[in-house]
Amino acid sequence: MNNITLIGMPGAGKSTLGVVLAKILGYEFLDSDLLIQKEEKRRLYQIIDEEGEDGFKAIENRVNASIDTENTVIATGGSVVYCSEAMEHLKSIGKVVYLSLSLESLEKRLGNLKKRGVLLKEGQTLKSLYEERVPLYEKYADIVVDEEGKDLEASLQALLETLQTGVIK
Repeated sequence: MNNITLIGMPGAGKSTLGVVLAKILGYEFLDSDLLIQKEEKRRLYQIIDEEGEDGFKAIENRVNASIDTENTVIATGGSVVYCSEAMEHLKSIGKVVYLSLSLESLEKRLGNLKKRGVLLKEGQTLKSLYEERVPLYEKYADIVVDEEGKDLEASLQALLETLQTGVIK
């Protein structure tokens, strides 16, 4: 399978970069958060509020593990890396690309985390979430693209070069 799955923190640009990448490659584009909302007929933050953290993870795991597509750029939710079944499935159907960005840059990009449907534990900060997730992103990534200091065009160029050469940056 030749899909490209984008993982990374909320605000790293998975959806934005994914749409443009899909156009350039002539691929389909799939946002797994939107797929979750469609299947559940609720917004992400509503699912988290109503089902709790574990309930949301179960739904996220089920939906991502059932993605059956080819020639598609898949933008995932930032918390998909907690779902080992989903991550193994996504790795089996293509390359997993981690869009890496510093905590400082993410803080500048992000607005209301709750309305974005970001999975935060009670009292958890963006910093502690970042520190918890980065090792998981690195664990599952086939390719890492450092987006630090790059605009959309530069990030896209770095990703395309990495995909063509297969060299991890």
